[in-house]
Amino acid sequence: MNGTIRVNIQAGARVKIILKKDQKTGILTEGIVKDLLTSVPKHHRGIKVRLQDGQIGRVQEILE
Repeated sequence: MNGTIRVNIQAGARVKIILKKDQKTGILTEGIVKDLLTSVPKHHRGIKVRLQDGQIGRVQEILE
């Protein structure tokens, strides 16, 4: 599913995000969405979320 469209992502979804510090390397972090931080319906770099472990990044891939 597309991580740039907000309606595709809900709290509890397993996703891969890119953290700000990893934008140059492209390393992805896997986790469970706690909160959606982007309020607009679509964002070209990915919807910003907070994972349950507190990490914040933009969704690159939705696993569930």
